[in-house]
Amino acid sequence: MSSIQLDPCGRAAAWIACPSGAIPAPGQYVLAHAPADADAPLAVPLFAGEVASEGFIAVSPVPAAWMPGTPLHLRGPLGHGFSLDDTANRLALAALDDTIARLMPLAAAALAQDIAVTLYANGPLPPLPSALEVYPLSALPEAPAWADQLALDLSLPKLPGLRAFLGLDPQEHLPCRAQVLILTPMPCGGLADCGACTVPSRRGWKLACKDGPVFDINDLEW
Repeated sequence: MSSIQLDPCGRAAAWIACPSGAIPAPGQYVLAHAPADADAPLAVPLFAGEVASEGFIAVSPVPAAWMPGTPLHLRGPLGHGFSLDDTANRLALAALDDTIARLMPLAAAALAQDIAVTLYANGPLPPLPSALEVYPLSALPEAPAWADQLALDLSLPKLPGLRAFLGLDPQEHLPCRAQVLILTPMPCGGLADCGACTVPSRRGWKLACKDGPVFDINDLEW
C-alpha cells in the first residue's frame, strides 16, 4: 500500500500498488489481508474507486491499522461486476449509502464510450467530470424514464425498501435494465460458502461473494 487519503466525508481510502491483473473491474472486489495486522485476521473486501495502470484507489472502509507501506496480500479480482449494454446511450447511477466512490469506475467507463451519465447522490462529492450531471437522491424516481440502464449501490438492509425508494408500486417493474451492487460482509470470498453474505433472490438465496456482489435487479427478491 503506497498512501492513505481522505474522501470528502473524511473517510480513509488507500492507494494500492499492484499488477494490472489484480485491479478489480467496476463492481468487482479483491480480498486484502495485512499479515502484520494481528488485530485483523480476516481479509477485507476492497472495491476500486479510481483505477490506473499501476494500481487502484481502494475506497472505504479501509482498516485504521493500515499505514503507507503496509504489505498486503491480495486475492482476486472476485465476483461479478457491472456490465454496460452495447445499446446503452444513457446511464443513471445512484448511491443510496454514504459514498459514490464504488460507482465512479463505471461512470468513467461509460463516459469513455460517449454514454451520457447522470449521478443521483446526497452528501459531499469529490471533483467530478464536467460531463457528469448530478441530482439529489430525491430525484431518483425520474431516472428510469430517462435512462437506458440503471446502476445502484446500496447496503443489503436497504434492499427491501428499494421499490418504494424508486417510486414503484408493488410488483411494478422498471422500464430499463438495472443492476445493483449489494454491500454486505463477504469474509470468505467464495472459498467456504459460509453464508454470511446471503442475498434473497427469486430462486432462493444467492451469495454476494461469488454470485454478486453486482446482481441484475430482476433476479432479486425486492
